[in-house]
Order: sequence, then C-alpha cells, then structure tokens
Amino acid sequence: MAEQPLLVLGKIAAILDAFTLTAPTRTAAEIRSITGLPTSTTHRLLGNLVQHGFLDRTGDDFRIGARMAFWAGPAARSRDFTELLAPRLNALRDETGETACFFRAEAGSRVCTGLAETRHALRSEMYVGRIQPLHVGSSGRVILAWREDLLEEITAQELPALTDATITDPDALRRAVAETRAGGYAITVGERLEATSGLAAPVFDSHSALVGAVTLMGPTLRMPWSRCEELVDAVVEAGELFTAALGGRHPA
Repeated sequence: MAEQPLLVLGKIAAILDAFTLTAPTRTAAEIRSITGLPTSTTHRLLGNLVQHGFLDRTGDDFRIGARMAFWAGPAARSRDFTELLAPRLNALRDETGETACFFRAEAGSRVCTGLAETRHALRSEMYVGRIQPLHVGSSGRVILAWREDLLEEITAQELPALTDATITDPDALRRAVAETRAGGYAITVGERLEATSGLAAPVFDSHSALVGAVTLMGPTLRMPWSRCEELVDAVVEAGELFTAALGGRHPA
C-alpha cells in the first residue's frame, strides 16, 4: 500500500527542520537521529530531496538546496518586513518576560523599528523610532559585527562615554565586535544606560547581508549577566526564525 502523501510531507518537513543556521549541514546519521525516521525511509527521502533540488549533497554531508532559496525569495519579498516583526517579537517577549525589540542601522546610528514591551512595571524605556549610537549596547555590537563598513566609520570617530561601562577605546571596541561575530550574539550591561542590560542576535536576508538585530532589554536587576546567558538560546533562535522567514541565510 502506497504511503499517504500527507505522511510523506510530514517526514520531509522533519528532515528539512533538521537544518538550522548554526548547523547548515547534516549527515544521514544525524538526520536519522534528529527525526527518528527509519534508516530505509531516511535514505529514500534524502535521495528524492537531492534529486529534486530540495537538498544538495557533498560527500556525506547534506544541506538545504539552492532551489529552496529560489522559491523562498519571492515569498520573502512579497511580505512587508514589519508584518514579520510583531508576532515574533511578541513571542520572544512572552517567552522571556522582557522587552523584545528590533534595531536596524540608519545613517551611522541604530533605530528601533519594532517593539514588544515587557509587562513588568519596571522596564527600560524604548519606543519605535528611537535612535541610538552604534558603539553602545548589544544591538549596536551585533550590527557592527556584520557591517565592517560601519565599524570602520564608527571607530574612526570619537566614542563618547554614556556611562562608566561604555567602551571608548576603538581597539577595545573592535575586540568586542570580533567576539560578538565569533559567538553569534552580544551581551552588554550598563553601556548605554546604567543598570540596563541587553542581549542581541543578528538577522540576515537571502544574500547573507545583515538586516538588523533582534534584541532583549531590561533592568539589570532582572537581567544580570548570568540571566542574559540563560536567555541566549531564545534570542539566537528568534534571530534564526526571522532569518528563515526572510528566506535568508547566515554568511559562510
């Protein structure tokens, strides 16, 4: 008896879900382990997915195929990015309890373009349209990590101190930015405002270009460094979901 099409689609979706921005390649053994599919089913479906361009194969490694990116492009372009922001920022806020926002680079600064405020009475003030310097805060750190042109522009200027924790030395800022790029996220405490913490991760488009930074922010009283570290997975995953919704991909 032939396998029902909807069941096959569910298995294909499970295989495709095994690939993430942090694990863009998988072996057949890894895919079997993640999906729980039988060996014969996994090999049959992987072969079909490669044949039709859903996956590419190099040696023992599989990755999402270029044909998938081709299909995702029109869908991403047809949707206003602002439509993607609200539900995902709300979900991140609800998961973590803290203010979730999105920042983009604009004219040598960063601007808040999306916001889901915490329900706590004690909160860090933010609003859509607010402009902030790039050399302070976790979202600025993320933007500079994937925008070398802005990093060079910012470090060629004076870096004014907004608090005692603000990085004002260009070389120190470059080192902090390099750490952010290597780690894939940024945590900052008290750089823009005293007693305020932030945690941010990047979002990329279909050309692997940075779109902006998804960010959690809140009082250091609730978000000390240790708590920020606990929230890393949630923020990085939110960045990956934004990227996937745009048909984007992480730079190689």
